Amino acid sequence: MHTPPHKPLVPAAGDRLVLHDRETSSNCYKVRLFLSFLALPYQRVPVRLQAGRNAVDTAYLSLNPRGQVPTLADGGVVLWGSTAILCYLARRYDESREWLPIDAAAMARVCQWLELAQNEIASGLFMARAIQRFGYTGDLAASRAAGEQALRVLEGQLERDDWLAGERATLADVACFPHVALAGQGGFELAGYPSVGRWLARFRKLERFIPMPGVA
Repeated sequence: MHTPPHKPLVPAAGDRLVLHDRETSSNCYKVRLFLSFLALPYQRVPVRLQAGRNAVDTAYLSLNPRGQVPTLADGGVVLWGSTAILCYLARRYDESREWLPIDAAAMARVCQWLELAQNEIASGLFMARAIQRFGYTGDLAASRAAGEQALRVLEGQLERDDWLAGERATLADVACFPHVALAGQGGFELAGYPSVGRWLARFRKLERFIPMPGVA
């Protein structure tokens, strides 16, 4: 039986943060992770996947014209895209300013890993998983090549330091972790990247870490 697309909720006064997401989306998982790290309560609105695409309607497109996930509503602020949402939450709710530092150089070091997450990791690790598991159309060989390049870059950094952009976990780690943790679903073998493996284990030990399907 066909189920009609969900109807997005308008944020109510008692539900300040509303996250439109999908349980199996690694980009949505980034946001759920960070909300947990910040101990922020929120309401989840599921967006179904139908024939390899998000099942959205005009109401959802009024919030997110790209028709993708995640989308976050915080009162009158509506944002789409995991990177934008992570940065917003860090500036709005992280009083420690450690997840996204204020210092120009420290902030830029975080942002350069957000660039990797949006480029080689997205076109490589994310896309290979999307093709293999969810039937996306794409060049699997090209995605595998981009993914291996991303893993080599991560390995080089993590051979030297425990975290990607400083002495503790930052948004750099939050943005990269989900795609790497799920890399096996895209056909990648992480055994050849021991420093990446140790980083994944460290990340899982962070306070208020939460899992998703495929990431225990």
